[in-house]
Amino acid sequence: MNYAELKTYDIANGPGVRVSLFVSGCTRGCKECFNKIAWDFNYGKPFTQETIDYILEKLKPSYITGLTILGGEPFEPSNQKGILPLLEAVRKTYPEKSIWCFSGYDFEEDIMGRMCRELEETPKILSLIDVLVDGRFVTELKSLDLKFKGSSNQRTILMKPTLEQGRIVLWDNESIV
Repeated sequence: MNYAELKTYDIANGPGVRVSLFVSGCTRGCKECFNKIAWDFNYGKPFTQETIDYILEKLKPSYITGLTILGGEPFEPSNQKGILPLLEAVRKTYPEKSIWCFSGYDFEEDIMGRMCRELEETPKILSLIDVLVDGRFVTELKSLDLKFKGSSNQRTILMKPTLEQGRIVLWDNESIV
């Protein structure tokens, strides 16, 4: 797996000050994607154990709220294999910090419907993240009034209660996760 960018003080992709990893590689091809350069799986730098160690170090300060994974597309199968060890290390080292993930895939249809059946990493990743912002970016539904997402079809899903209750539980824009 490669990554396109690593932001160590990001306030745009989740609440608080976050470390944000933009993975490389996406087959979704959303019209007017904000990060088209990251569609190429070979773009950027190799994601290594040294990258994980660097991210863990940057998460250390108490003012860092958590980690955000976006892209590209984190739920591409090859990217899932790359980010799972990172998520496991973050959860083990910083259980109090939140993990957000952005995906252009639909939670029910693509992630739960197909990926959970076909990829062993998917259920593990879902169990490690706190919030999933799902859904393809749709230009016609774009709104600058939305918090932490680009179009109104996208949802901000609280993963733990969603998995426990077997129904979508949405983040209310008020709670800090």
